[in-house]
Amino acid sequence: MTQKLIGLLRRRLSIIEDHGWRDRDPAGQLQALKEVSEEISSWTAAHRTTVDAQLRHYLGNASFQKALEHLEALDRG
Repeated sequence: MTQKLIGLLRRRLSIIEDHGWRDRDPAGQLQALKEVSEEISSWTAAHRTTVDAQLRHYLGNASFQKALEHLEALDRG
């Protein structure tokens, strides 16, 4: 279940880090960022009651980097 969210969070980070894309096509990059953010929001709404409180806090505050770090730590642990 959380693998989908991890993938979305990583994709969001990848879009943000792609400075070449930003320089070539800022509108396209912004659209891609908007789309993945909407997917994250949809995932969050669908799974709000099944994730731990810390993850719910990060997602609710749009702290997506912290949410990703939290999930990766759980995967390692």
